[in-house]
Amino acid sequence: MQQTLYPLKFMPLFKDKIWGGNKIKDIIGIDYSPLERCGELWALSAIEGDETLIENGYLAECTLREVIDMYMDELLGEKCYEEFGENFPLLFKIIDAKDKLSVQVHPDDKMAQRKGMQNGKTEMWYVIQADENAQIISGFNKNITKAEFINRLRNNSIAEVLNSEITQKGDLFFIPAGQIHAIGSGVLLAEVQQSSDITYRVYDWDRKDDNGKPRKLHVQDALEALDLKAIDISAKSNYDYSLNKTLGLISNPYFTTNVIHATENIRKDYSILDSFVVYLCIEGSGVIHSLGHKIGIQSGQALLIPAIAEGTIIEPKGLISILETYIK
Repeated sequence: MQQTLYPLKFMPLFKDKIWGGNKIKDIIGIDYSPLERCGELWALSAIEGDETLIENGYLAECTLREVIDMYMDELLGEKCYEEFGENFPLLFKIIDAKDKLSVQVHPDDKMAQRKGMQNGKTEMWYVIQADENAQIISGFNKNITKAEFINRLRNNSIAEVLNSEITQKGDLFFIPAGQIHAIGSGVLLAEVQQSSDITYRVYDWDRKDDNGKPRKLHVQDALEALDLKAIDISAKSNYDYSLNKTLGLISNPYFTTNVIHATENIRKDYSILDSFVVYLCIEGSGVIHSLGHKIGIQSGQALLIPAIAEGTIIEPKGLISILETYIK
């Protein structure tokens, strides 16, 4: 007899990055990373070769792809399974930038598919913590031409035309495919994105790798992907902060993400939502009640609620903050 589905918690992957630090341990509270400079925690991933394994229940140590193969639309939802099949469409990370990241861009779906990849990469950032005067780069501060872009790369003046904004806890940035961007030093953030690990690096601040060599740039591909128009006013997206409510952050064809800051029980109704739901805990801890199960979650952990779940109860232990993501 086939076992019934339940909320799936995942074991994270840790990524050593030249720009990484120790905030994932010190602030997020995940203290079992073996890395001295942990730049990324992959909380939920189905990318081949970087798949996070299920931690709890009888499906423990299975990959998400294996579970989709077993449960199909019961896990993903009918429309999601019809569109994506066994290819889970999203990737969830926490990023700690002790040093600034390279200036980079991601391709859209059409460009990625022309180059033999499944999809492009549109993403969003939710700032968990930021040092004083830490900055986010997103978009250009003026319209530029292809020739100006190339010349500024050649003479190291590209930073002059990048839109840079001081950031703090709770800031939200939407990074559509084609938009130039970089995370500044001192920023800890959560990232929700299409399931893709393709990045075109265009400028790396003259940084050297661990072997003393410049890191590879991808200028030709970046030029094909880039939107050279100026950002509108600010790259930050606005929303109203309040406790014990679901606050809408981003909704687009790739994902819908809300944030919940709760100090009391929150009841969620998913009965008409034909999609899985992912909870990425970014602060605090609590217990999630769903499908007859009670599962603990803490900062840095991801929990996938199957599409067959009609709802959940979020029970905080003190304050809990959760990014809630699904596909409309």
